Amino acid sequence: MDFLIIIYILIIIIFALVALSVVQIRASGMKVKDFWGFIKANQMLDRLYRFAKQYERLSSTEQLIFLKEAEKVFDAFDKVPNMLWEEEYQKYMDVLDRYKDIKLVRWAKD
Repeated sequence: MDFLIIIYILIIIIFALVALSVVQIRASGMKVKDFWGFIKANQMLDRLYRFAKQYERLSSTEQLIFLKEAEKVFDAFDKVPNMLWEEEYQKYMDVLDRYKDIKLVRWAKD
């Protein structure tokens, strides 16, 4: 019986923590969906950052993929306050620079 009481208390605590998180996200002026998109975009930013640093010359297909994924990341980062991603600012700027370079090269080819 004591075991069930402990499980019920833990479940209530978990729900309370989730509700508190949702309230805090909404209080900061964001939607939960935007925050979740930011979390996924942050992971993608890490991959794009490593990719941009690792490969100097990309094929046309790789460039298109990089551009599309970078645009998704930029869109997600625009939806959240800057103070949330201050730590990722340098990675963001490096990916943005690489994005601009690829756009410029592709524009010059056309």
